[in-house]
Amino acid sequence: MAAAPTTAAPEDEKTIQEQLSLLVLLADRVRKAAEEAASAKPECGDIARQVDRLSQMLRSIARIATASTTNSLYDRPIRRISSDVSKNLDRALTLIRKCKHSSVLRQVFSITTSADFRKLSNFLESSIGDMKWLLSIYDSDDGTNLALPPIASNDPNLSWVWSYIASIHMGKKLTDRVEAANELASFARDNDRTKKMIIEEGGIAPLLKLLKEGASSDAQIAAANALYNLGSDEEKVQLIVYELGIPIITHVLGDSPMKVQVMVVKLVSGMAELNLNAQEEFARENVIRPLVTLLSMDMILDDPKLQAGKTSIHSLVQINKQLAKAPNNVYHSLHSNSSGSLHLDGSGRGGFHRKERESELPETKLKLKVNCAEALWKLSKGSVSNSRKITETKGLLCLGKMIETEQGDLQLNCLNAIMEIAAVAETCADLRRAAFKTSSPPAKAVLDQLLRVIQEESFPALKIPAIKAVGFLARTFPARETRIIGPLVAQLNHRNPEVATEAAIALGKFVHPDNFLHLEHSKAIIEFDGVPSIMRMPRTSDQAQVHGLVLLCYLALHVGNSKALEQARALNTLEGAARSIAAQHPELKELFAKAIHHLTLYQAGAHPSRPYAPYVEFAFENLALGVCNVIKVYPQLHMTNENRKKM
Repeated sequence: MAAAPTTAAPEDEKTIQEQLSLLVLLADRVRKAAEEAASAKPECGDIARQVDRLSQMLRSIARIATASTTNSLYDRPIRRISSDVSKNLDRALTLIRKCKHSSVLRQVFSITTSADFRKLSNFLESSIGDMKWLLSIYDSDDGTNLALPPIASNDPNLSWVWSYIASIHMGKKLTDRVEAANELASFARDNDRTKKMIIEEGGIAPLLKLLKEGASSDAQIAAANALYNLGSDEEKVQLIVYELGIPIITHVLGDSPMKVQVMVVKLVSGMAELNLNAQEEFARENVIRPLVTLLSMDMILDDPKLQAGKTSIHSLVQINKQLAKAPNNVYHSLHSNSSGSLHLDGSGRGGFHRKERESELPETKLKLKVNCAEALWKLSKGSVSNSRKITETKGLLCLGKMIETEQGDLQLNCLNAIMEIAAVAETCADLRRAAFKTSSPPAKAVLDQLLRVIQEESFPALKIPAIKAVGFLARTFPARETRIIGPLVAQLNHRNPEVATEAAIALGKFVHPDNFLHLEHSKAIIEFDGVPSIMRMPRTSDQAQVHGLVLLCYLALHVGNSKALEQARALNTLEGAARSIAAQHPELKELFAKAIHHLTLYQAGAHPSRPYAPYVEFAFENLALGVCNVIKVYPQLHMTNENRKKM
């Protein structure tokens, strides 16, 4: 989890009213000191007039601050400018006090020159310019003020950021607020320095406020876009989380027009990808439910609970219970038909946006579904809670249906989502047993589509996540489920090295010793001519070779007596590659040694011309065990001529 935001500076602990009151009192002290000046009276009089103007502006700002509630006033520029004004008033008080003495001796030791007064006058003029600008952004109905105050002369972006944030926070016209949010989104897209400035100057809170209010679709889209551009790394996303942005985002996602949801879902996806804490916060807010609902809009899903053409009272009660558990900002319109299927139209709460949805362009609906699938992908990555929620809300069934019927980015994102859920299930036995039982209709539907993609799709980008997903679920399949191994073996010789590599990795999970059914799966690979396929794997990829050889080692350990291994000269292959593989991957050294030794036991007659070679090489790898086994297998090799005569 990211560290908490740093605490405010001591001066920020004072309220704006207190800070401005102290400045007004300080200005009064400067004017009084100017009236008591005994020398340089004309200069002191000029300073007093400048301070008087500052005092009037400070009182005006104080009245605005008093009339505003705590949450409706954007105070960052006030605090920054008032800090500079305080320094300049202190300078004025120090200089004028030097003119208070009338004796010649004291005037000698407190020399003041006209240059000192000119310098002080310039400082005060800068403060007057800053206060004028401050009044213009707080007391103006003319939209965003893009004038440049003296305080921002070296960094114009600062004044523009202040102006845009102030317009979003306190603007009276919605069009001005939308324009300011769009400008901040553009600023945030430029560079990290600007993003950091917007966040430090308090830009997140007013954007979340604009998003939550829902004054117009354009306003919400502009706010979501700005937040998306700001949340470009883990730390910045965490700051959005600290501002309680996730409950707001989840609420808006469930109850807003479709074109707003497109941008909000994109925001959810971006935050979940960059920040693990945001992932879990979204899980607590149950963002999965509205995402699955939107993804499955206008889709008819076969419901295993509503089969045989009848809807029982019990089933209707269960559906009502599910609806009651749903968040207030999401409404599921469920229609059961005579075929026992479930229709989800993805309507908003109370059907408020239903007419808008029906009139939306197909391109907008497709974009929303693409973004929803991507969000489910990012949310499920490494998250048990989100993956479990997806499987509990008919998410698996919906993703499987999308893989079957859709193409392009939507199909790819659904495959990636399935892959990440399967990856989590690989390490979470409870999720694996609950969601991917082979007797479960959703799991069966998903598996059917994964196998179809592996066998029929030609694009590696689609094959790879499907192969990975099947590999992650290797512990799920019983021995009788033989249709899994064949398609994976067929991919070992794919022309794309990455596809071949992932196929070898997936098969390696099936035959890994930790897999209870590794022996049965190893035999299945042999039956599907897996050994020749391994031997023909692409040689252009080091990764493909390594994982292919690892798979070959597991087969040697489990089914070393197979004729297929002997015919393919697997022992020669492993012996030839053992030294180079061990040098590059020391963790595989022991695996190769065991595999070579195991094959040597079963294929002792395979190398009559060099009976000692395998044992010598193995002895160097594992001396004690190698010698023991050599003596056990060929005791005659270690008998001297004298011992033979005695026998």
